[in-house]
Amino acid sequence: MTGLGDLLDEIVVDIDAVLLFSADMSIYERVDENDVTTIVVAEENAANADTFVSLPLSFTDVTGRIRFGLEGALKQNLVAEGDEVVCLTQSFDENEIDTIIRIRADEFTQTGVYDLFANSRANADVVRDVFEVAIGLGKKGQKGEPVGALFVVGDAGKVMNKSRPLSYNPFEKSHVHVGDPIVNVMLKEFSRLDGAFVISDGGKIVSAYRYLEPAAEGVDIPKGLGARHMAAGAITRDTNTIAIALSESDGMVRAFKAGELVLELDPEEY
Repeated sequence: MTGLGDLLDEIVVDIDAVLLFSADMSIYERVDENDVTTIVVAEENAANADTFVSLPLSFTDVTGRIRFGLEGALKQNLVAEGDEVVCLTQSFDENEIDTIIRIRADEFTQTGVYDLFANSRANADVVRDVFEVAIGLGKKGQKGEPVGALFVVGDAGKVMNKSRPLSYNPFEKSHVHVGDPIVNVMLKEFSRLDGAFVISDGGKIVSAYRYLEPAAEGVDIPKGLGARHMAAGAITRDTNTIAIALSESDGMVRAFKAGELVLELDPEEY
């Protein structure tokens, strides 16, 4: 076992920080015994760690999870570019640390995925709730059939000014908010019709069936994506919003901010 022990020692030698993707107090205390900064990356800071990055989604893809944690740690100045970081996370069992990865803090190109939640105009929990609706719809579709949907979150007044109705607005006189289970069922039901949902910074559903009108010139989206994604990119370029699009063709959930595609998720992995 000497060779294996030496290899493990090499992984952790001269590191600048540990990213611990667990809020388990016992694990945190064991890791934090070492003379190196331990940064907890989790949905809640149950370990009461001094350095913490809030993880709004489970990010079942390990690469996506680590990318988010690194971007958050860099944005909060918990690590610096060039720092050597060890990531302790889960690959097979969501409750157990079973994977150790050594990486340089600037290994990934900054995508803006952390800013999507932490520095968006809309509340972070609203962004998370909309993602959950889109992911749930992507898994189950509408009556077993795949559907597409577009949610524009934040800066609702400006979005309404840059769009027009395609049909009556079922939320015109309501005060319902995304995240309410009953409301989420309504969103899934209305998603079968054309147009975007407009959601306020605080999560109020302002409208459904909106046709977004900002010009698409200058919006660069990956080849193969259609009008829904082009509209998502354009509206986030011209307003202080994020847009979450569910593709009917490939079933992927994509998020746009400031005219750029910043996150792509497969609902079947959640």
